[in-house]
Amino acid sequence: MSEIRENDDRLYVTFFGSFSMTYNGKTITDKAKNNENQFNYLMQLMTHFRKEGVGKNVLLNALFSGRDLHNPNHAIHSVMYNAKKRLESYGLPKLNYFVAREGKYYWNEKVEVVEDVKVFDDLIAMADKEEDEDYKISLYEEAIYVYQGDFLENQIGLNWITKENWRYRKVFVETVNKLARLLSEKGHYDTMERLGLYASRIQPFSDWETVTMEAYIAAGRFEEAYKLFDDTIEMYLHQQGIKPSNRMFELIDRLGRQFEHTSGSLNEIQDHLKEEEGNRGGYVCSYPVFHGIYQAIARISERSGQMIYLMLCTIVDTKGNVLTKADKLDELSPRLEEAIRSTIRRSDIMNKYNKGQYLVLLMNTTMENCRIIQKRIDEKFMINRQRISVRYYVNPL
Repeated sequence: MSEIRENDDRLYVTFFGSFSMTYNGKTITDKAKNNENQFNYLMQLMTHFRKEGVGKNVLLNALFSGRDLHNPNHAIHSVMYNAKKRLESYGLPKLNYFVAREGKYYWNEKVEVVEDVKVFDDLIAMADKEEDEDYKISLYEEAIYVYQGDFLENQIGLNWITKENWRYRKVFVETVNKLARLLSEKGHYDTMERLGLYASRIQPFSDWETVTMEAYIAAGRFEEAYKLFDDTIEMYLHQQGIKPSNRMFELIDRLGRQFEHTSGSLNEIQDHLKEEEGNRGGYVCSYPVFHGIYQAIARISERSGQMIYLMLCTIVDTKGNVLTKADKLDELSPRLEEAIRSTIRRSDIMNKYNKGQYLVLLMNTTMENCRIIQKRIDEKFMINRQRISVRYYVNPL
């Protein structure tokens, strides 16, 4: 967006992230102090739809939340009058900012508005038409960095804001994907990395880590790719209780296939593959490793006929609901992990799915033995008459 300067008689308006307005170097509505009030609602509608105009019913719904008004026209004009006085107090010229025409209200074009959303739209329109790929990349990149957050992301509720929020989210996603593809084709992996990191910050838990991951793999930065994968699994599963996309798993699989070791003998390779001595109890692993083991064992069991069970252990509160209190989970989750690990056999595999939930693969066993294992875990987990307990779910593979 254009640089805001003093002695600039344009009104700068931002919608991406939080709403703010600046005129002649003075902030009229600060992002940090943004209150959802009538002045903000009025200015949001009038500046964003300054070309299309705003109907009376839309204004009434936004300003008065559908309340029955004795004199709707007077109510709207009262809010506009107060807004006019406020704008004038910040140095805007004395004129009628809100012009009624053909059943709609329009922003007075004598005060030029520079809107981040319009800048974003214009840059993308220019990039879409541009044939020079380097210039196209620079335009897309500039547009993406104008997008400082989702459209009025803290004010979802009004119908028009919800529609614009989703519309611009869609455009942002499409633009990031276009730019990522161009950067990959050009081999601009550093820029692609920055793009992925930025998009992940602007829209968390939206799978943008895959852009950064692709950049790392293409650039041969394998250690960083593995670390990003582990960090992403940790963040998605432990913070949100959701699994990263299949695309993320496809990338780590591709990384594993192209990773080459130096030549070695079978004995050397086997020594490297061995688990460190001294580890007792069940095998604890990350979710990606658990995921791969599960799929491999499922295939093996088809032929061997062994009975293998998947068990989910979930900490629940005194009412039997999934425990969500972070401080309690921080205290109880490690204890449950140790209770499970020290109870199951060395041939069994376990994974911390998220805070308060653990997955366990019980090998070559029976449903009766699963119940015995649950009882033993409870004996180790339950102390001092605590009422918080563990709920178990068991399925055969």
